[in-house]
Amino acid sequence: MNNLFLLLFLVSILALVVGLIKPDLVLRWIPEAKRNRKKAAMYFGSAIVAFFILFGITVDPVEEQVAGVQQAEAEEETDGEAEREAAEEAEREAAEEAEREAAEEAEREAAEEAEREAAEEAEREAAEEAEREAAEKAEREAAEEAEREAAEEAEREAVEEAERVAAEEAEREAAEEAERVAAENAGTASQQQAVGMAENYLDYTAFSKSGLIEQLEFEGFSNTDAAYAVEQISVDWKEQAVKSAENYLEFTPFSKSGLIEQLEFEGFSNADAAYAVEQIGADWREQAVKAAENYLEFTPFSRSGLIEQLEFEGYSNADATYAVDAVGL
Repeated sequence: MNNLFLLLFLVSILALVVGLIKPDLVLRWIPEAKRNRKKAAMYFGSAIVAFFILFGITVDPVEEQVAGVQQAEAEEETDGEAEREAAEEAEREAAEEAEREAAEEAEREAAEEAEREAAEEAEREAAEEAEREAAEKAEREAAEEAEREAAEEAEREAVEEAERVAAEEAEREAAEEAERVAAENAGTASQQQAVGMAENYLDYTAFSKSGLIEQLEFEGFSNTDAAYAVEQISVDWKEQAVKSAENYLEFTPFSKSGLIEQLEFEGFSNADAAYAVEQIGADWREQAVKAAENYLEFTPFSRSGLIEQLEFEGYSNADATYAVDAVGL
């Protein structure tokens, strides 16, 4: 249970940090107008304190650990007594084993003599059996050769028949596939509607490929129709990543790595996200200054604390230090 409370404590810390940056992501259960950083601090700050106290209450006491050590020592003493008794038993068994081996040696010598005589008789019978088997083998090989030739002829005919059937089947499947592809390319009415809506969305905002499919599914289209629509439209996903990056920087500051992670969260590939961040020409120091100003608007920071917070957001130490200097800390 203490592990569960520790996990909830850590999750609450993460939610608090995300809520201070973007309250809309973690306060979805309250009206949008009331989603703000103060609400996030109030909810998740309380959760952090509560889960920390519960974690402290559920940690195993020291007395239980001491009892476990004492029990282990008692078990070691019991194991030592068992080992001594086992050694005495082994010594007694060794003496009995020596007596038994002497009796077995005499019995084995008698058995070996009997086996030698039996081996001589078997050798003589084996020679006679070998001669008989050689004659039978020659006869059998002749019969097998005749059967093999007949089987090869039958197999060859079967292969030719199978090839003919396979060719006919392949030809029929190719015709069916051509008909199916032609039908798919035409698209259903629902798919055509999905294409139109996908184009409309891209006219006023940027989407990743997976993000656009999810949006179409949210609008009620099936996954099949949504995927069909996205494949039918002509889109430069790298350019969409650039537009999305510019949109984010219009309303909140980001570090370079933070913006890449946000774009990946929106469904862009790492390559497209990295390309977009390089194309927008952002001044990351200026972004760090804006982030520092945002933090100071709703909570106080020491100089070192604000630098650490900015570094946590992905800014370099140099950019974080520059931002703190710029805001006057």
